Amino acid sequence: MIPERTRLVQARTGEQAWKHWGPYVSLRQWGTVREDYSPDGDAWNAFPFDQAVSRAYRWGEDGIAAICDRWQHLCFGLSLWNGRDPILKERLFGLTNGEGNHGEDVKEHWWPLESTPTHSYMSWLYRYPQAEYPYEQLRAESRRRTRQDDEYELVDTGVLAEDRFFDVETAYAKSGPDDLCIRITVTNQGPERAALHLLPTVWFRNTWAWGRDDRHPAMEAYDDTTVAMHHSTLGDMWLSCGQQPTLLFTENETNSQKLFGAPNRAPFVKDGINDHVLHGLPTVNPARTGTKASAWYTRDLAPGEVWTVELRLSADEPLSTPFGKSFDKTFLTRKAECDELYATLLPDSTPAALVEVHRRAMAGLLWTKQYYAYQVDVWLEGDPAFPPPDPGRGAIRNGDWKHLGNTDVISMPDAWEYPWYAAWDLAFHMIPMAQIDPDFAKEQLILLCREWYMHPNGQLPAYEWALDDTNPPVHAWAAYRVFKIDAKLTGTKDYAFLERIFHKLLMNFTWWVNRKDAQGRNVFAGGFLGLDNIGLFDRSKPLPGGAHLDQADGTSWMAMYALNMLGIALELAAHDQTYEDVATKFFEHFVGIAHALTTLDLWDAEDGFFYDVLRGAGEAKPLKVRSAVGLIPLFAIEIAEPELFEMLPDFARRVGWFQRHRPELCTNIFIDDHGRRMLSVLSPERLRSVLGYLLDEDEFLSPHGIRSLSRFHRDHPVTLELGGELHSVDYEPAESRSALFGGNSNWRGPLWFPINYLVVESLQRFHRYLGDDWTVAFPTGAAVQLHLWDVAGELSRRLISLFVPDETGHRAVNSGYPELHRGPLWEGHVTFPEYLHGDTGAGLGASHQTGWTALVAKLISQSGATDGD
Repeated sequence: MIPERTRLVQARTGEQAWKHWGPYVSLRQWGTVREDYSPDGDAWNAFPFDQAVSRAYRWGEDGIAAICDRWQHLCFGLSLWNGRDPILKERLFGLTNGEGNHGEDVKEHWWPLESTPTHSYMSWLYRYPQAEYPYEQLRAESRRRTRQDDEYELVDTGVLAEDRFFDVETAYAKSGPDDLCIRITVTNQGPERAALHLLPTVWFRNTWAWGRDDRHPAMEAYDDTTVAMHHSTLGDMWLSCGQQPTLLFTENETNSQKLFGAPNRAPFVKDGINDHVLHGLPTVNPARTGTKASAWYTRDLAPGEVWTVELRLSADEPLSTPFGKSFDKTFLTRKAECDELYATLLPDSTPAALVEVHRRAMAGLLWTKQYYAYQVDVWLEGDPAFPPPDPGRGAIRNGDWKHLGNTDVISMPDAWEYPWYAAWDLAFHMIPMAQIDPDFAKEQLILLCREWYMHPNGQLPAYEWALDDTNPPVHAWAAYRVFKIDAKLTGTKDYAFLERIFHKLLMNFTWWVNRKDAQGRNVFAGGFLGLDNIGLFDRSKPLPGGAHLDQADGTSWMAMYALNMLGIALELAAHDQTYEDVATKFFEHFVGIAHALTTLDLWDAEDGFFYDVLRGAGEAKPLKVRSAVGLIPLFAIEIAEPELFEMLPDFARRVGWFQRHRPELCTNIFIDDHGRRMLSVLSPERLRSVLGYLLDEDEFLSPHGIRSLSRFHRDHPVTLELGGELHSVDYEPAESRSALFGGNSNWRGPLWFPINYLVVESLQRFHRYLGDDWTVAFPTGAAVQLHLWDVAGELSRRLISLFVPDETGHRAVNSGYPELHRGPLWEGHVTFPEYLHGDTGAGLGASHQTGWTALVAKLISQSGATDGD
């Protein structure tokens, strides 16, 4: 077994805690719901960026290239100063939801470069301007722009012109579970000499100032190059610093005098090091003790000069020679082991460009694991050391979730724009994660179903901004996919995992049936369902005049959910026949939901497409917006082999009874000449009609995947008058021009990887039943006919092409910014954004949303495969 796989086994069994330290520090803690104690729920302004330098966080920490232990007792990260900025660069800057003309947006450049799943080796690159960082320029210009304008980015300000920046790469290599070698490499990429202040920093998360835990950790100078740290739970740690820095100490305490005009709790406060370095003030502790400490290095670098600083964070007492040959050997060994691990994930014949994209996607996914703490009852109550917050806060947000108590390392959608978990995002994250760390993937899926996450009524928490929001029910799909990927990787089926999560999902499925099928018609609502701005109006709010929506997507997600649960139940029944009965339950749910989808006006026979239906005053009006709403029925498909019916006779008899006695409900069950059954919302005839739209380049098919809204609506917008207001939808391939959901919410044309991945997978499943002889034109109207496996392959290649350099070295994902094509310093890096331009493929939304966009790694790994696992 290769060394990194051995470490994963040791971490799972508890033999050695190789995952104890990792990149579990957020890129943004300010502006989050957890830090918001305001009476109006305005989280962005309750704790703004400008206060972060001086104010202690209550629930977590943030930093640059930062790491911490699994409980975030102790953090290590970078602080930088170019001699010009008004504050130390301790955290990444971005605009709030209200400041950005398309919502919140980070205005920095960084790239996760490497990571193993145990974080035995990691590296992260940050690009720091040598000119003064344009904080106010970015704010002012963004305020001036409207939703009709593009976003104003850091490259637009000119501060990065002529490559006048420092590239700061931080690499970590573990000599042991609690012994981390750290190497910081700074390169002056500019044409002139430039000075840099480099301050590697350690600090304790403040757990003592709130009146709930009086235990106070401590740091002191062990000698002139070593910081000793003591924590009642973590134990003792030491930071050894190479070369000869100046050690600076302060407290991770709020500067209340500066921010609020109130006395400080301690004589030295959070911004003490900042004020000392920038202004020479006596704001650091001369006794060299505290709860935050920096090693202050300075260097004047010539053009192209490379400067390396080495440190060591360890639970072992400092070695007499913490650096040197053993330190170098640790880096060489761990880097080689990282290479060895990734070499097992792709065939040797994989082109180098795809290997690079795959590895960067995995690195980003692993770097966005974050320690997340949020206890809703404590948050609502407030802390004993502070005045009680407004008692009405629970009515604004999360008041019904007092049971929720999270203190875990969780996979985040994005470490800056979305530094909080989202249930349906996480489900997609775990598909590529399962290829490299199936244990973590399984743990994460189960975690969100545990009783301190899942509501007692069975609902999964959505995200901290609205825990009771409704996300598409994809958890069962992800669990079954992870089970299969794990089995393929390890050769063993983890039935214990599958049973455990199945039992939890039974409660969640029941919640959906009881809460979201209001009239008992097997037609499901759900409101928002993640589809920001895709429709004519906000589906999460009541409609005027008592009207209501029959949602084609909500109903289709539930058909898919029923089939996912059926698939799991049949898998378990093959192992334990007591699951046959529950398999029958989900079969019956599916046929009922599929019957409703195909008979209650959601299918428009004239257009051959699915639409939402507006009902009111005795009328039913289809909302003829060709969008992802009408594509989601594709996802509700399951194939049952004849051997399964032989193995499970009770289930086979029940299906047979339904087909004989309730034939009107069985029109979505298809059987071929070999006894293979397809359970699908779409018949082959209706599938052909939907694919006609899906594969039409003037509708959904773009050069880089499937759009979320048909391009047809660019010239044919849909309008509707309802309640005295005119509502409309037209095709927008880039950022949304509508404020319907606020921020950068956008489903009006861009490509989204979750929907595209599910389309690819569904086409593969249809091919399994329909075979090679069932073909369609690709694209629609072309002479070329492809079977559905090849169509899925073509879509996969288009999606992968977003990130791969073309013959000129340009990547489509960077096409919106010519600056990013300016030589190898830029072209050599790839990001995995939240969504992508519907025509050009340019990256949009959260710039480093590696979570679900990391699905490209799974597409790369299965390209050329004969199955989807």
